[in-house]
Amino acid sequence: MELLERVKVLAAQYEQDLVANRRHLHANPELSFQEYQTAAFIQERLKSWGIPFKAPVAGTGVVGTIEGRNPQKKVFALRADMDALPILEANDVPYKSKNDGVMHACGHDVHTTSLLGAARILNELKDSFEGTVRLIFQPGEELLPGGASLMIKEGVLKNPEPAAIVGQHVMPLIPAGKVGFREGMYMASTDELYVTVKGKGGHAAMPEQNIDPVLITAHILVALQQIVSRVANPKIPTVLSFGKIIANGATNVIPNEVKIEGTFRTMDETWRAEAHKRMKKMAESIAEGMGGQCDFDIQKGYPYLENDPELTRQARTAAVEYLGEENVLDLDLWMAAEDFSYYSHEVDSCFYRLGTRNEDRGITSSVHSPTFDIDEKALPIGAGLMAWIALKQLNA
Repeated sequence: MELLERVKVLAAQYEQDLVANRRHLHANPELSFQEYQTAAFIQERLKSWGIPFKAPVAGTGVVGTIEGRNPQKKVFALRADMDALPILEANDVPYKSKNDGVMHACGHDVHTTSLLGAARILNELKDSFEGTVRLIFQPGEELLPGGASLMIKEGVLKNPEPAAIVGQHVMPLIPAGKVGFREGMYMASTDELYVTVKGKGGHAAMPEQNIDPVLITAHILVALQQIVSRVANPKIPTVLSFGKIIANGATNVIPNEVKIEGTFRTMDETWRAEAHKRMKKMAESIAEGMGGQCDFDIQKGYPYLENDPELTRQARTAAVEYLGEENVLDLDLWMAAEDFSYYSHEVDSCFYRLGTRNEDRGITSSVHSPTFDIDEKALPIGAGLMAWIALKQLNA
């Protein structure tokens, strides 16, 4: 039996276990850097298959190792994130979250399940490849500073350095059975903006006696959009959005201050740094010119994510072999962010999308929503394709 067929047979053979693993993880979600039971579950599974691992790494992370023939020849890494989100699940399913207010609404249960499945397949086939597979089960993707950055600091990409790393992410816009790839720039950097506009509160009927921070904030919000529409190079995707405004006054009360929170995202580090300076200077100058003050705090988040072109072409070719050309899609730029980007700035990387949508069954909700779910037919694809990409890389 050819190696490709062996992978497909094993993926199909393990499908029920994949579903059970995913449902267990989905029902028992844990927030970022609190994934203690998740890590224990991963370790128990790896131990049952005889796969050695190191834990904890970066708090709750787990790093497994599968050695093939001539293990020093090449190291190839596979990564999955493990954390959930602070969302109350609204799905009525047997595997609904048991932890009220915590939910796997971004598919990290799927990612962990897929990597466990790939690990099991690769361990069964370790006599069929040369080199070593490093299995990175990563905590804290959803929370700054990002578990990837911490795992890198603790040496997950050292001793020896992997030749490349691959990760996958669910995509509810793509039907189950299909996957998507994009070479080069793919996902944006992300920064969190915390702004306090200070004035002088008082009676709303006598605004001349006050310094109105609400009005100042309105001017700042409108003016800051010039950073995107009038300053940014149109060739560099840039997004500036504010999603939270607190002006704790009343119909007849002007408050002393207004707090706003937002996000800035782009795909160029030089422009990112320049935009930070421009936003801060503009907001502070407007506030000062209107008699108030502005504290503009920028919490720098994840860098942009760039897929190595050659590695991504090779991974895409492997996906075509595994699924057929009609089931492999080309992706557009995505202005969301992912801490897998940290890996992409260290070694050759490929981050691709696993389709999970099923319109006939009503599985269409977006990630980060309380009704997010997946078509579980995606699970053996997620596990099998990761394993096949790793085998192709190690046997190249």
